[in-house]
Amino acid sequence: MPSSRRRKRTESSQRADDSFDRLLSGWKRSESRRGAEWNVQPVSAQQAVKDYICPGCGRTVAAGTAHIVAWRADGVLGDSADLNARRHWHRHCWKIA
Repeated sequence: MPSSRRRKRTESSQRADDSFDRLLSGWKRSESRRGAEWNVQPVSAQQAVKDYICPGCGRTVAAGTAHIVAWRADGVLGDSADLNARRHWHRHCWKIA
């Protein structure tokens, strides 16, 4: 039986791919803000399992709070880099930003 010479994926690259697929599989939309295109995806209260810091107000988006995840859609470094730079916003903070 021939041996397989495929490289095994590292755990961190697998997690990044899983995260990317999970975000893209959900409902999302594109928005223009401050001259840039953004991918925006709502996160339900049931899906929110961690605390995040909202870049709009600097306060905590607590676990169990429905919120918005936003990342650049037109970044020059590619989708993976843009997704790694995503931020979790309070819905109100995103709306007024």
